[in-house]
Amino acid sequence: MNETSGGSRITIAEDFTVGRVGYGAMKLTGPQVWGEYPDREEAVALLRKGVEEGIDFIDTADVYGPHTNEILIRDALHPYPRGLRIATKGGFVRGGFDYGTLDAVGNANYLRQSAHMSARRLGVETIDLYYLHSGRATDVPFEEQIGTLVELQQQGLIRHIGLSNITLEQLRTAQGIADIVAVTALYNVTVRIGADLLSVAEQEGIAFSPWHPVTLTDGPAPGPDRAREVIAPIAAGHGATPQQIALAWQLHRSPVSLPIPGTTSLAHLRDNLAAQSIKLSDEEVTAITAITTEP
Repeated sequence: MNETSGGSRITIAEDFTVGRVGYGAMKLTGPQVWGEYPDREEAVALLRKGVEEGIDFIDTADVYGPHTNEILIRDALHPYPRGLRIATKGGFVRGGFDYGTLDAVGNANYLRQSAHMSARRLGVETIDLYYLHSGRATDVPFEEQIGTLVELQQQGLIRHIGLSNITLEQLRTAQGIADIVAVTALYNVTVRIGADLLSVAEQEGIAFSPWHPVTLTDGPAPGPDRAREVIAPIAAGHGATPQQIALAWQLHRSPVSLPIPGTTSLAHLRDNLAAQSIKLSDEEVTAITAITTEP
């Protein structure tokens, strides 16, 4: 059961407690999430400094690079400091540089290989949290994909199972097969595609990691304009940036929220961590929530 302690930490499982703001490492790749990050020394320094300053949950995936992101994390941080948790994902494949060539594969041989290779690249015997990266794969039934992850869990390769880019129906199906401890979905002040998943996550104690958690530029018109209009005075009142307020809203919105903002800037990373200490009023939370109608 997920719990929060003083609003600053979240317990995903009995052996898995982390800070409320993690770090999404996807941006530490080349253009369109392809290849190496252009300045590898800078990326290594950012990861190390982020952990020094309080990041204890890093989110990555085998498709980021592909593979280069996991290798970068290992080179920067292995042997990992005690308490640092790393989540990775498998099931997406890239057909080339164009990110539009992303596709999904779910057969057992592919998922087994993906998980084993992620563990090798990360330098771990057991992956803390392994997500099925997509519910879109059609080469085998969704139930079989979850069954494969359960087998890997029983074998000790993965500790906990999560789901990314899935529907509410798929979450329900997966829960009948495995203990699902975390889900990820697109959810921010202007786009709430994951609203139904967040609702169920709250009811059942599942960690919810919103991606693109601080963006103010997505969504149908006039969503972004409305977001800036509402958030700007709130940010000024707190002496914060609009992005910090958007992140603080995620934390106030739900006790199971575990946002994983990504950045290539140490200053922005520090801003993200500092957002944990921003205390929004009920009126401010309500105003931000009302920017768009949740599906």
